[in-house]
Amino acid sequence: MSNFQELRRKAGRLITDPLVPLISKLKLTPDIMTTIGLVINLIAAVVIGFGHLAAGALIFLLAGLFDLLDGALARYMQKTSRFGALFDSTVDRITEGAIFLSFIFITGTGVWPFNVTLQLALIFLAMIGSFLTSYIRARAEGLNIDCTVGLFTRVERVIILALGLLLNQVFIALAIVVVLSFVTVGQRFVHVWRQARK
Repeated sequence: MSNFQELRRKAGRLITDPLVPLISKLKLTPDIMTTIGLVINLIAAVVIGFGHLAAGALIFLLAGLFDLLDGALARYMQKTSRFGALFDSTVDRITEGAIFLSFIFITGTGVWPFNVTLQLALIFLAMIGSFLTSYIRARAEGLNIDCTVGLFTRVERVIILALGLLLNQVFIALAIVVVLSFVTVGQRFVHVWRQARK
C-alpha cells in the first residue's frame, strides 16, 4: 500500500470509526445504509438539476458520508458479503450517473463558460472516466488481481465535484475529474498489465 493510499485510509477511518459503533446500535444494516445513500444522492441530483448548486453540494456530501459508512459498518458488524459488495458497487454507478445527468440540466447557464456541445462533451468524458476507474478495479479483482492503486478514486471525485458546486465552478471541477480519472485509469491499467505478466 502506497503512502497516499495509507493516508486516504486513515482519513476515512477518522470519519467512520467514531460513527460506526453508534450506527450499529440503531440496528441499521449495511444494505440499508447503502439504500439511504442512494436516496440522498438522487435527491442531490434533482436539487442540482433545478440549479440549486450549493444545496445540492451539501446533500451530495451527506450522501458521500453514507457511502463511506456502509462498508465500514459491514466490516464492523462482520456482515461483509459478495452480494453486499455487488449492491454497493451497483448503487455507486447509479448515483454517479444521476449526478452527471443532473449537470446536463444546468448546461447553458452562468456556471458554464463554453457552448452547450462542449459542456455536454465534458460531462460525458467525466462520466466515462469515472466509470472506467471503477470498472478496471472490479474487473481486475474478478481476475484475482488487487487493484486499489490510483490517484483519484470515488472519494476524491465526490469531494472535487462538491467543491465545484459550492464554489459555482462546475466546469473546473469536471475538467479536474476528466484529467485525473483518466490518469487513474492509466495507472490501474498498467498495474493490472504488470501483475498479469507475473
